[in-house]
Amino acid sequence: MTGGVNDRHLMIDYENDLNPAQYQAATTLEGPVLVIAGAGSGKTRTIVYRLARLVESGVPASSILLLTFTRKASQEMLDRARLLLHQRGMPDLAESGRHSVHAGLAAVQGGTFHSFAYSVLRLFQPEGYGKNLTVMDGHDILACLQHCRDALHIGKGDRSFPKNQTVQSYLSKSRNKEQPLEDILRREAFHLLAHAGAMDELAAAYASYKREKSLLDYDDLLFAMERVLLERPEALAYCRDRYRYIMVDEYQDTNPVQARIAALVAGRDPLPGGGTFAGGAPGNIMVVGDDAQSIYAFRGADVRNILRFPEQFPGTRLIRLEENYRSTQPVLDLTNAILENAAEGFDKRLFTRLEGSEKPAVVRPQSDRSEAALAAARVVDLLNVYPPGEIAVLFRAGFHSYAVELQLNKLGIAFRKYGGIRYAEASHIKDVMSFARLVLNPLDFTAFTRMAELSKGIGAKTCLKLYQLALAGDAGGLARAAARHPDLQRDLEFLDALRGTEVSPATLLSRVVEHYRPRLEVLYPDDYPRRLQGLEQLVTIAASYADLDLFVADLSLEDPMQEREERDFVTLSTIHSAKGLEWTAVLIIDLVEERFPSRHAQTRPEDFEEERRLMYVACTRAKRHLTLFVPASLYDRGSGGSIPAVPSPFVRELSPDLYVEWQEGYTGALVEKKRERPERSPARAAVPAGVEFGDPLGEGGPRRSPGSGLSLSAAFARPGRGAAPLPELGAEPVKCSAPPDEDGGCAPALGEYSSPAADPSRCGYCRHRIFGRGKIVQHLPPDKYRVNFPGMGLKVIMAAFLTLED
Repeated sequence: MTGGVNDRHLMIDYENDLNPAQYQAATTLEGPVLVIAGAGSGKTRTIVYRLARLVESGVPASSILLLTFTRKASQEMLDRARLLLHQRGMPDLAESGRHSVHAGLAAVQGGTFHSFAYSVLRLFQPEGYGKNLTVMDGHDILACLQHCRDALHIGKGDRSFPKNQTVQSYLSKSRNKEQPLEDILRREAFHLLAHAGAMDELAAAYASYKREKSLLDYDDLLFAMERVLLERPEALAYCRDRYRYIMVDEYQDTNPVQARIAALVAGRDPLPGGGTFAGGAPGNIMVVGDDAQSIYAFRGADVRNILRFPEQFPGTRLIRLEENYRSTQPVLDLTNAILENAAEGFDKRLFTRLEGSEKPAVVRPQSDRSEAALAAARVVDLLNVYPPGEIAVLFRAGFHSYAVELQLNKLGIAFRKYGGIRYAEASHIKDVMSFARLVLNPLDFTAFTRMAELSKGIGAKTCLKLYQLALAGDAGGLARAAARHPDLQRDLEFLDALRGTEVSPATLLSRVVEHYRPRLEVLYPDDYPRRLQGLEQLVTIAASYADLDLFVADLSLEDPMQEREERDFVTLSTIHSAKGLEWTAVLIIDLVEERFPSRHAQTRPEDFEEERRLMYVACTRAKRHLTLFVPASLYDRGSGGSIPAVPSPFVRELSPDLYVEWQEGYTGALVEKKRERPERSPARAAVPAGVEFGDPLGEGGPRRSPGSGLSLSAAFARPGRGAAPLPELGAEPVKCSAPPDEDGGCAPALGEYSSPAADPSRCGYCRHRIFGRGKIVQHLPPDKYRVNFPGMGLKVIMAAFLTLED
């Protein structure tokens, strides 16, 4: 070890300040080191102490290279290391012939890969570029692309050609993933595949223009630096001589070129033809990361960088940080189980010394429509215990949260959303809702203006004239004015047809979406498939309503967003946006196949494994409370009913011992699922009316008749939090928290069962070829039944696929 210093003379008590694994990582200074830092395991603390250890050991700070993914992260680490040294009273080492502590830390090269690359390129210009290199900002890049488009006449007059920002995004992905652009489009944006050739041509012109003008964009910095290191021996020698101690944070998020740069500077040379590395003895490089948290492949990150690090650097010392300082052990037990079936990865088991014995909950709503109400009610329960800023609802894709947003708005709960657009702010949602609002009120000025401006050639002045004609009841004048704008004329005729029929809100919205779809593709050529998914989610929400005016009113409810502190908001976030954050209570919704994992991840094993890691990241955000929502069915636009949903494989793989399971009953209440059939005893002889054993929902647990299930608040209550203990059999039934229906029973959440009651003579048993024997719960005219299949939950099945028992 350089400048070896005996621990007895060090001012920082590393052994007591750090746990054994952290201590090992912080004090191992020589050779290649791989630190697998599990979620919440004190990774930053370990890096900070290692920086301090290097300085205390006499390593010149100017020979330390700290690479992170944000400038803020590196600055925080250096500031904490400086504060640590100062607080422990380390003397100025200048008196003993060493550098000053404060001056030394300032000399550490800390920052992003891109800033490091630029510092090297300033000294060693890449071949073919002038001496005065200019790094382009985002505005410069878009202007340059537009110049090249104009010169080549690419996309001129073609409204389906993607915008410059989208082109730049896919060109960047192609470079960072080092894959052909056509492959990227085929997998991520199939609707743009027809433009692949033109985009390749544009990419070539863009690259030539940059070279002629000595311009570098963000991605060029990395590839230009790699080229300099490979083609100019003096540049490689300079980097290796100066940077003797290299530290890389979040190594699982590096892309291939970043990993190659780190290896080159650390003394590993690529073999001819690429592949692994060879060369002299590897330098002192420590990379820190967690293969289980590699979730940014869409940006170019390659999990193989961290998995193959020991192969690239023979003699690597592997250190696992497994003690977790965030979550309770039951939460960690579940997250550990998620990784047990991973195809590859470094073995680790997170553990903690934190107190807490509450198991995570798995809630099985009857449908994705009732899921939103249950999730919102769960948030209400948690708000009785925790401040809003300690509660988060996480989801796979931005539009998955629309129904939950609606429910929170109805309850007056303020939230902030990260990742994706709030449904109330999305322009395509507003476009579609303008048609629905005009069905209710033909003279809604705001809706009329938005609808009219969708037509080409209509601006604010024309909108006002058209509206005044409508307001005056001048049908002839309006028809003559609209005739000059065929798109508007079609829209008005479509609205007249909608107002002439009485249909459900879901049917009406479905028709509006189909009418609007061609315009959606023109207005948003870059990402209309994603926006269409959001509109389909809107139709799903509308299926929970019987009256259009109530749906429009609920969708219009919006928190005024007064100035509040961050802690005053519940968080709604995509999982990608939640990485690195934590909350006391976390809810994860839509844990069914084709939503989580997404349908796009079902074809390639590597994509599926990234979805598993995404699930792991989501669960490890929770400190004490974790609730997983697994709806039993999904709304189907085609049939107007529900179709069975397959639970996410990441939930199916979990042992039932790891969680408490709750199922939504027919009343909308939650009933805890019993895993073992209880023995009959005298104490259980006096069972309340309507309660039976052998309930197909509970698999041995008691079946509760409508009105006797637990309310949501009671279901989640725990003794010691000001809530009553869960009632036992024989106790007074807890009434459903939903409002009573016309028959005096409990109305299901979100008005799900608005169909007429089934004829009792038809509600017997039936058989299905796949699901087996089930109990008919409801007849859905004209030809569907809602059936409860033991172990499978409620399904909506067409009569033609059922065999009714006599």
